[in-house]
Amino acid sequence: MPAVDPGRDIAYRRFRFPADLALGTADGVAAGAAGLVIGAPAGRVEHTEPHSGDTAEYELATWTSPAVELGFPVDEVVPSWTGDTPEGCWLRVELRGRYEGRPSTDWYDLGHWAADDTTIHRSSVPGQTRDEAWAKVDTFGLLRAAATGWQVRVTLYRRAGLAATPVLHTVGAVACAEAVERTDAPASADDTPPVGPADEADARGRVLDVPRYAQRLHAGGETRWGGGGDSWCSPTCVSMVLDFWGAGPTPDRYAWVDPPGPRPVVVHAARHCYDHAYAGAGNWAFNTAYAGRHGVDAFVTRLRGLAEAERFVAAGIPLIVSAAFTAGQVPGLDYDTRGHLMVLVGFTADGDPVLNDPYAPDDEAVRRTVPRAPFEAAWQAGSGGVAYVVRPGSVPLPPAPAQANW
Repeated sequence: MPAVDPGRDIAYRRFRFPADLALGTADGVAAGAAGLVIGAPAGRVEHTEPHSGDTAEYELATWTSPAVELGFPVDEVVPSWTGDTPEGCWLRVELRGRYEGRPSTDWYDLGHWAADDTTIHRSSVPGQTRDEAWAKVDTFGLLRAAATGWQVRVTLYRRAGLAATPVLHTVGAVACAEAVERTDAPASADDTPPVGPADEADARGRVLDVPRYAQRLHAGGETRWGGGGDSWCSPTCVSMVLDFWGAGPTPDRYAWVDPPGPRPVVVHAARHCYDHAYAGAGNWAFNTAYAGRHGVDAFVTRLRGLAEAERFVAAGIPLIVSAAFTAGQVPGLDYDTRGHLMVLVGFTADGDPVLNDPYAPDDEAVRRTVPRAPFEAAWQAGSGGVAYVVRPGSVPLPPAPAQANW
């Protein structure tokens, strides 16, 4: 397992609207009360929905961010956004790399997103590997091209003739340097970066009362949207955290789930996080975009280790984290996974993480405490420390480190 590198280069930047409209280049977008909207459209385009074959004409408008220069060689960038799309509307998010003050890659497509599936089938875009870079599902990465920064472009679409408009609330991205050299030595407590006294006093021994939802309760039920409950770790985690904040969807929103099964809100979340190209409900950005529709702030970032995660728990904010491991690699997690989402709800007095792991046979078995060093290694090696941050805007984020990754 790899040793954790507390000095790893990771930086997050986000734009909020309408406040940050003037920071970028607008073509047809305008400031609305809650974000960017289509003003005088910049043009029209015919779009054929690849998953249904339907063709429609859309008006469009774009906002292109300023260059985000980071000062370190970028290996991967993960975008995330929040917004809303009435029927007939959708958003497209693109990224490109930058180097020495100019673009160093073409634009890469990081998602065609809509809040529901009445207009388009929400999807990532496969087949985007070129000599210079690649984009796969929710992540953009560099190959031969060099980048020390990034730019994002969001296109807002609405069917021609509609008065409704999509709304873009926020868009941002987390960029990281190439992963540090891996070691074959088992991780130990000595690999854990030091935690400051204030973090330890506030986070260690604190466990947040996040409700426990087992994804495997749905294993024998609804099988659309990724094959059913055994694959629904991400939307199950998002549902737990939304309900922790009292922000989950109201019953009328998921009344369409028939039969309702053990917990219809999880089925509802899986449908509305589902990526039709990836054929799964685990697209990171689609999950935070779903969460953001419920009046909370939500984004994807990467953390350098559990010392940073403790700052969130100390602030009362649970994290949804992505890890990969084999059975027995992390004692207490006795199954294999190439990528799994869990809610980090707290820490023991000794600093071991306390999890709500949805891969459990029932709700009672969701709560698990695991050893710190092996879990931290599985999280960092499995996803580079990916975390969903979901919290009401009224709950302050913890102070960010000097190289801000939130």
